[in-house]
Amino acid sequence: MASSISIDSSPHATAVDLRSDTVTRPTEAMYERMRTAPLGDDGLEGDPTVRELEATTAAMLGKDAGLFVPTCTMANLLAILAQVQRSEQILLEAQAHMVTTERGAATFTGAFLLGITGCRGAMDLNRLEDALRPSASPLRTAMIALETSHNAAGGAVPPVSHMAAVAEMARSRGILVHLDGARLFNAATYLGLAPAKLAVHAGTVSLCLSKGLSAPVGAVLTGPDAVIANARRIRKMIGGTQRQLGIMAAAGLEAVTVMGARLVDDHASARQLSDGLNALHPSISASVPQTNIVQVDLSRTGRGSELWVTDLEAAGVRVRPLGETRLRLVTHRHIGPAEIDKTVAFFGSCLNYVK
Repeated sequence: MASSISIDSSPHATAVDLRSDTVTRPTEAMYERMRTAPLGDDGLEGDPTVRELEATTAAMLGKDAGLFVPTCTMANLLAILAQVQRSEQILLEAQAHMVTTERGAATFTGAFLLGITGCRGAMDLNRLEDALRPSASPLRTAMIALETSHNAAGGAVPPVSHMAAVAEMARSRGILVHLDGARLFNAATYLGLAPAKLAVHAGTVSLCLSKGLSAPVGAVLTGPDAVIANARRIRKMIGGTQRQLGIMAAAGLEAVTVMGARLVDDHASARQLSDGLNALHPSISASVPQTNIVQVDLSRTGRGSELWVTDLEAAGVRVRPLGETRLRLVTHRHIGPAEIDKTVAFFGSCLNYVK
């Protein structure tokens, strides 16, 4: 039976944290904006910095209005609550984050989520067409949800042509489209397009601020004026109203106006990491990333993912398991060439032990 191994490392070494891009810390510019932000009460007269963040993000995504919320999970939930009735159906790619991780939303919405098999985050259009046939289900399909970049597909970016095709299938049937754009700026960076060029294919779009964009917290839901007004009302009902929220919104403003430009560095780091791991040994296989997520297949090493997590953490590298035989590594602004080299070296040490 395989056991955990010990690798020498300095007790004072700073850990390389590849668990997620949510571990990013605010920048000094964010802290300065937070110190000087004009404030109000977001539940009463409104907070001016929050209003600026909402308007700025909506304009960047080509939408009428925005709503600042604590998490992208809440943004996606509000998009459903504001537009879908109970016992209606939402179609999504089968491994979409809204299905695999946020499915608790169905408890609150009364809506049914139906996963459509896909490839690299893109739904099979023939299967989607079949699911939209009137005879396919007694439920009315009220919404189709897209996701880009696609978390479970290793940060894959579905082609714009795919998004356009889904949007047209929905439009021709009077069905709404929502885009889970938690990492929308990563997808836009990969494609070399403005975020609005992707957001145009959905009526409502959520954007997370606390991943690669490095804000400490928050997300923005954008869409038509009437939908956002309804979502704002529901946000209050479910306890999402916050008070001097401008302190957090100030960091969000820095995130959306400045931080997107540097995501190309995260993508380059992910490619460097993938190349380094794939060069180590045939028993380890890393995905070739489009954005900032690398999935590592360990099935041929004879050791499970939990053991790898334990050994790597002992060496000062923090990663997350993805099932029993894979790992998930995510690059961000605290990960540079030195951290990538350290990570690859420790993977190599573990492999040498196995051999």
